[in-house]
Amino acid sequence: MMPSRVLLCPPTYFEVRDRKNPYMRVAVDRALASSQWQKLCQSFRSVGLEVELIEPVKDLEDMVFAANQVFVGRHATIGDFVVPSEMRFPSRQKEVPHYVDWFAARGYEIRGLDLSGEFLEGGGDLLWHPGKSKIWAGFGIRSSKGGVERFAASMAELGFPVTPLELVDEYFYHLDTCLSPLNTEAAIFYPEAFSEDARAELQDGWKRLYRVNREEALQFACNGVAVNGRYITSRLLPAVARAFHEENLTPLVVDVSEFEKSGGSIFCMKMFLD
Repeated sequence: MMPSRVLLCPPTYFEVRDRKNPYMRVAVDRALASSQWQKLCQSFRSVGLEVELIEPVKDLEDMVFAANQVFVGRHATIGDFVVPSEMRFPSRQKEVPHYVDWFAARGYEIRGLDLSGEFLEGGGDLLWHPGKSKIWAGFGIRSSKGGVERFAASMAELGFPVTPLELVDEYFYHLDTCLSPLNTEAAIFYPEAFSEDARAELQDGWKRLYRVNREEALQFACNGVAVNGRYITSRLLPAVARAFHEENLTPLVVDVSEFEKSGGSIFCMKMFLD
């Protein structure tokens, strides 16, 4: 089932403040960021998604990156649920309760984990395989191995297998910066972001993997969104253009350069709700 609803957070308080990843060096043009965000909302609507919004909170400048605060799922018995994150940086930990409250108010079951001493960064590191057959889980930079193990144990209770993938490059700190599912059989990825064992897992888990080089990966080639026959991306690069052609996806280019100054692009800015 393709998603029909997507959650975003307006960039009212967005800025580059403390440095949490190697991209975070340049000040943000807030007016341009607001314009780019509005165009991203329009793009999601244009591909058939209903856009829902969470209220931004003052001093939570990274709240605009809506992929990270929870993991969203659906189970045949318990219905819609979320797993709250334990963010590595204290400033981002403050975002999580606001997102949890938003989902709780809309009837999602809150499936909390004991993550004391561990880290788990939601939809940034936890990606559903299209078709919901399993979950890919990145660890090593933001999410910890122990956090992913505890998450995997919880998902096993629901019948969802989790495949851990070790990340080894600080520029690719979340799984969504180096792996982008296109459909149930194909994905874009940057191999050098992963450990040798993780690359082997990916080769086993996908029928077709399209490689991007480091230059393309650093331009967020793997941080787009495949939805309803389109691929929403911040720029059209040669490797991904070939993948789109092979997989019958039509690219939709949306400039989010102001947000990339903070190390996140289109995938980081949204959370699918179903």
